[in-house]
Amino acid sequence: MNKLLLTTELRNEQAAHIDALSTLEIVDLINSEDQRVALAVAAERVHIAAAIDIITERLRRGGRLLYIGAGTSGRLGVLDASECPPTFNTAPEMVVGLIAGGRQALTNAVEGAEDNRQLAIEDLQAQQLCERDVLVGIATSGRTPYVLSAMEYARSVGAAAIGLTCNAGSEMVAVAELMITPVVGPEVISGSTRLKAGTATKLVLNMLTTASMVKLGKTYGDLMVDLRASNTKLKARSTRIVQAITESSEASAAEILQACDGEVKTAIVAAKCQVSPQEARDRLQRACGHLRSALER
Repeated sequence: MNKLLLTTELRNEQAAHIDALSTLEIVDLINSEDQRVALAVAAERVHIAAAIDIITERLRRGGRLLYIGAGTSGRLGVLDASECPPTFNTAPEMVVGLIAGGRQALTNAVEGAEDNRQLAIEDLQAQQLCERDVLVGIATSGRTPYVLSAMEYARSVGAAAIGLTCNAGSEMVAVAELMITPVVGPEVISGSTRLKAGTATKLVLNMLTTASMVKLGKTYGDLMVDLRASNTKLKARSTRIVQAITESSEASAAEILQACDGEVKTAIVAAKCQVSPQEARDRLQRACGHLRSALER
């Protein structure tokens, strides 16, 4: 793809005089452009759903989800991965975020990292990427060498390779088995893809992990019953969830949670089915971790 034709690099006519606008007019302009993002993501709903099915199937078989990207794309992948353990009680290695240049690149630009194809291979080899895993390559431009190399390597070892970009017809198409391409158009500040493109990326990543975790039984309705109560806020949330599902008092919910070592799903099964914590765990194991199935049985 010709660099001059990248949609995300084009001039936005609506913002041609943004430096002459009032503060409120700048806010209105950015907000108006942001409203295009949800529609662009919606247009990719079928591809997003297909990606979720691939991810769920790999995770169910003991594989992992790895995000890889450079700059803003890499940071968003690392952010989404880091939110999974406290939200869904996943092991830290289940969802992994990699960024070109390593942890230093999360807060500082690392010169030349995004152009280093060999670095991507070394990063994935360090993670022992294998055929059970799925790699989501994130590159707004769709042509970042670090990301393209990572996806080629993923395919070579049998891992699934999903591409996420905001430019149609990019080089990524040739190395991905499935593409997600929300085209958000030119940015308010030309080429500043931390804006609409970054927002679209965040929305897609939210869907990939959230829907996959729902399908893996990490929720009961809209309640995050597999959360890890690692702080005061989450402990209070755990108690409220047990209260709501078991229709018990706060004191009773807290008591059964304590008896079940803070395991929300175990506490709910124990309370609803009037069984011991261990029997509750056994029921959940037989139901493959799905709370609804464990209760129905």
